[in-house]
Amino acid sequence: MTPAEVRALALALPEVTEGDHHGRNAFRLGTRVLATQWADDQLNVMLDEPTARAVEGGPCSLLRWGEKLAGVRVDLSAATPELVGELLQEAWARRAPARLLREHPPKV
Repeated sequence: MTPAEVRALALALPEVTEGDHHGRNAFRLGTRVLATQWADDQLNVMLDEPTARAVEGGPCSLLRWGEKLAGVRVDLSAATPELVGELLQEAWARRAPARLLREHPPKV
């Protein structure tokens, strides 16, 4: 996947914005970071620990912030748009306020 394809998927989510995060491109819901484009072929997606562990393997490796499991690092050269879209949706649903979840229920 290309950075443009990732951007399109992320910005299609309700109220997601794009901006800088320590010199890297990031996608946020409000002030909360959902994902960072670490390199053209790498996307870090912030997920809870059970979800991160469930998707580990293939293009997804566990992402740690110090001792804490923060999400997954996705190898975009091996990931499908469907997988990246699902991961971004999961990160969005994890951070969305109740109002947004009511207006835009996550796809099951």
